[in-house]
Amino acid sequence: MRHQDQPIISFETAAALSDLVVGEGNVDPAFEHNLDQQRFNIRMANSRGRREAASLLIKKMYGWRGYAVDPGASHALNKITLFAETEGATVGTMTLCLDDDTGLPADENFRDKLDGLREQGRRLCEPSRLAIDKGVTKRVFAALIHISYIYAHNIHGYSDYVIEVNPRHVVFYKRMLGFQDFGGERQCTRVGAPAVLLRLDLAYMGEQIRKYGGLMELHGGERSFYPYFFPTWDEPGITERLKDGRN
Repeated sequence: MRHQDQPIISFETAAALSDLVVGEGNVDPAFEHNLDQQRFNIRMANSRGRREAASLLIKKMYGWRGYAVDPGASHALNKITLFAETEGATVGTMTLCLDDDTGLPADENFRDKLDGLREQGRRLCEPSRLAIDKGVTKRVFAALIHISYIYAHNIHGYSDYVIEVNPRHVVFYKRMLGFQDFGGERQCTRVGAPAVLLRLDLAYMGEQIRKYGGLMELHGGERSFYPYFFPTWDEPGITERLKDGRN
C-alpha cells in the first residue's frame, strides 16, 4: 500500500451489535452490519470520489430524518472532512470547520453568541455534517470526534467546539460528550428545522479522554462516549499522520 493511501487509523471491533450501536430505537435489519472482527478505517475525504461518498451518506441519513441537506459547511474554506469506511462502504462522516475570516456555518443563526466568545479570545471550530449509518458501532462516532479534536486542539490550538443540533438531540450531546447550553433555540435556516447552539470546552474533552479513553467495556459505569475514544498513547501517531496529510 502506498504511503498516502494508508488511513489515519484503523481499528477492529468484535463486540455485539446491541452493545455498540449508535442510533435511536430499534435498528432496521436492512442496515445492520456484521460487527464480528469488522475493520474500520478513518480517512480524510481529500478526493472528489471520497467527498461524493460522504455527501451521499449525509443525504441518506438527513433524508431519513426528514431534514434538508445542510450546505453550510461546504461554504467554509478552512475545514477538513473525515470519513469512516468498512469493506469499501462509507459508514460515517463529519466535517470540521475552523473559524477564520469567513466565519463558521453557525454564524448564520448565532453570530451574536459566537462573537461574544471571540471577544474573549476563544478560538472556535464547528463539527458539522455529521452522519453515521444505522447499526454502526459507536466507536466510529468516537473515532471521528477524537480525530477532529486532535486536529483542532492539539495541532491548531482551537479552544471550543460549537455545534447546532436539533432540540431532540440536545440530551444526547450533553450526556455523551459534555456539551453545554450556550445559545438557546433558533430556527436553522440551512436545514429548515429548529436548532440549539451548544458549546464544549476542548480542555474538558482532553481531560475526559485522558481519564476514560481506551477503556471500552471496562469503563466502570461511565455512560459517556469517552471510553470508546482512543487511548492517549494513540494520539501521537494520529497527530503525526494528520500532519503528514495521511488520508
